[in-house]
Amino acid sequence: MTVPPTEPGTADNRSLHARIAADLRDEIMSGDPGPGGRLPSTVQLKARFDASNATVQKALQLLKDEGLVVGRAGSAVTVREHRQRTVRPASSMATAGAGEPYPWLTELKKHGSRAESTLLEVIETAPPADVAAVLELPEGQSVLLRQQVLSVDGEPAELVGSYYPLDIARGTALAEKRRLKGGTPALLTDLGLPPRLSVDLVSARVPTQEQYRLLRLPGDLPVLRTLRVVYSDGDRPVEATVMVKAGHLYELRYEFAPE
Repeated sequence: MTVPPTEPGTADNRSLHARIAADLRDEIMSGDPGPGGRLPSTVQLKARFDASNATVQKALQLLKDEGLVVGRAGSAVTVREHRQRTVRPASSMATAGAGEPYPWLTELKKHGSRAESTLLEVIETAPPADVAAVLELPEGQSVLLRQQVLSVDGEPAELVGSYYPLDIARGTALAEKRRLKGGTPALLTDLGLPPRLSVDLVSARVPTQEQYRLLRLPGDLPVLRTLRVVYSDGDRPVEATVMVKAGHLYELRYEFAPE
């Protein structure tokens, strides 16, 4: 059923340049034009959106600030290479072998990107309510938090906070402020808690002040927040990880097979 434009709540009250940027952003993220492709000229955009030159330029500047396009006033504006990335959550769950890099590093390298992680802190703290709930912790129980920023080609790409029950983490390498050889799946396996099942809860949210600052976000665009719960034998939750990435630069790819 088509809702008449006069119905309450159907009006788009955003400024015209924000609406133009939204339409162009959606087209770019859908692959038209693709990386390296040119956006329509200013003249074409003015006609398409019935907008002034200044309004079109403000819309394009938003996309430039977001890192989606490049170009100077008076010249062609093109979509930046390798800006939108497809993330396959399942690939990050594989355990790295001895001396092998983390799977997510290998995955990015396949696409010509350089990735690195910076460990920000390892502390005992009170968890967010949803983390406490999925870890099945009693009220007031603290957890161990390992927080890091993942960077791709020198730019912050994802803020990752992994939470562990203290009865699992205390006295282990998880509680040490250093990178873990083989990643946490390998360490959990060594602790007798092999990952058996991972469940992702994905939502779009307005970024917090910390997320905005650490990810160097350009504006009020939403972030993708994934709460991943890792279960071991006996359906015991052993890890909860909150992963936050810029919503306009990433899509998540999940693959399913008929049972």
